[in-house]
Amino acid sequence: MTELLGSHAFDKATPLTAPAVATGIGSVFEIAGSSSQVMLDLAALDAYAGHADPVMASAGSVGSQIKMRVGATWLIANIRSLKLAEHVPGKVAAMLDFLGEGDEEKLTGKLYNFRRGVTRYPTPGAVVFPVSTADLKQIYAADDRATIEIGTVFPTRDIRASLYIDAMLGKHFALLGSTGTGKSTSAALILHKICELAPQGHIVMVDPHGEYSAAFKTNGAIYDVSNLQMPYWLMNFEEHCEVFVTTSGSERQIDADILAKCLLMARGKSRLGQEISKLTVDAPIPYLLSDLTNLIQLEMGKMDRAGDTAPYLRLKTKIDEIKADPRYSFMFSGMLVADTMPGFIERIFRLPGGGKPISIIDVSGVPSEITSVVVAVLSRMVFDYAIWSRGEAQRPILLVCEEAHRYVPNERNADNSSVGRILSRIAKEGRKYGISLGLITQRPSDLAEGVLSQCGTIITMRLNNDRDQAFVKAAMPEGARGFMDSIPALRNRECVICGEGVSIPMRLALDNLEENKRPASGDPLFSQLWKHNGGEAEMVARVIGRWRRQGR
Repeated sequence: MTELLGSHAFDKATPLTAPAVATGIGSVFEIAGSSSQVMLDLAALDAYAGHADPVMASAGSVGSQIKMRVGATWLIANIRSLKLAEHVPGKVAAMLDFLGEGDEEKLTGKLYNFRRGVTRYPTPGAVVFPVSTADLKQIYAADDRATIEIGTVFPTRDIRASLYIDAMLGKHFALLGSTGTGKSTSAALILHKICELAPQGHIVMVDPHGEYSAAFKTNGAIYDVSNLQMPYWLMNFEEHCEVFVTTSGSERQIDADILAKCLLMARGKSRLGQEISKLTVDAPIPYLLSDLTNLIQLEMGKMDRAGDTAPYLRLKTKIDEIKADPRYSFMFSGMLVADTMPGFIERIFRLPGGGKPISIIDVSGVPSEITSVVVAVLSRMVFDYAIWSRGEAQRPILLVCEEAHRYVPNERNADNSSVGRILSRIAKEGRKYGISLGLITQRPSDLAEGVLSQCGTIITMRLNNDRDQAFVKAAMPEGARGFMDSIPALRNRECVICGEGVSIPMRLALDNLEENKRPASGDPLFSQLWKHNGGEAEMVARVIGRWRRQGR
């Protein structure tokens, strides 16, 4: 095979303090549209291994960047994979993904004005050079758009990694990572940075485990079953069916028809309902649960045969059960009959924020039977508010869902719940109405098909499962595939980010977060905690007391 390095071959006598463009490490061997192949010289790479610049010292490794001159521009590419070149001693074949290009400063040959995308491709034989720290500073330099800094670009220690906040939120984002990789702390870091940037923002976070309350005590509003006070009449008809209808098949349709008729009449009995000429069963109009059960009883009395009363009895019994169960009092209390909708929206959506732009909705104390309904109501209200507020002053809302795979599962795990449908709709249509969706999950392969592809920015921490890795790679743009290959090798609190929120795909180490801003998600230290004993009887008694009272 013809020697490709030509007159630019690396000279071991060349001092490493020379400009980055002085010595090549290989040459272009094959060109394709999205990726290409270059031949790297092992001797040249070895000579750079001891370079004082850590970026140039890692030249030629998987995940590192290289550059090549095309006319008056520098073309930047990422190394996806390496293998020994057959029949060519001392050479390594590297597969590349092109990232973008920048202009060349005539006097120094340095890179500036970097932008994503490629307009001209190099020709085979073009010399390949290592990227320097100075180049990376230009590549990752934030422009004049609003940004938040969340870490440092790998493998440097001083190049800051920034997220373009408008682009990230405008087209949704996903944060993925296996348990124990620092996912919750990373989510808290990003949300804290957003809150600092926009103290009058509007963020709603669904917290299924009660982790984030500890992280946002000073700059957030914390809601759980003790103070959420979410009125039951905010539910639409579909959500009413999920709570009150317990049958399936043809019986479910019969029960649902009865509920629809009686629910519409109950809403119509209220003063607000009487003021609306064309009232629908989905309208968020306050009504009394006692009115609903009385209407069901009244309709049941019209039946000719005793056997026809079974659907009415099922509905009435279920409603009475929920009214009497103290676990449901945060939603089905008789105190929640008044028209509190304006105050509820102002509290939950932070309108105004008052310097606390985020609402943490802790649903860990919500009975598991209706957790998905509570999340569905909150999510749908975000969407409905955005639709009905068109023409008003725009107030974009960020909805963040932790453990997202529980609410928008794939077809294999689908339970046909209303929360999955509303979150899928927000993923597809939300940005048109000023709604941003943030999905946080440890099992991306369990997410509904297509939801992840709607996320314009994907933040991926280490994923240990092969199926999850394959699922994420399939959702990534072609140019980021090389970065995705490093997912299994990421350390804790390291991630790969690609998409609209960054200038080009990047691997970075996330910043440390102060102790008082971290979520309560740390792993227990078994070796330490199992050394303590004493007071177990009193502890068990207290736990059983809370358990029986079903309250904290």
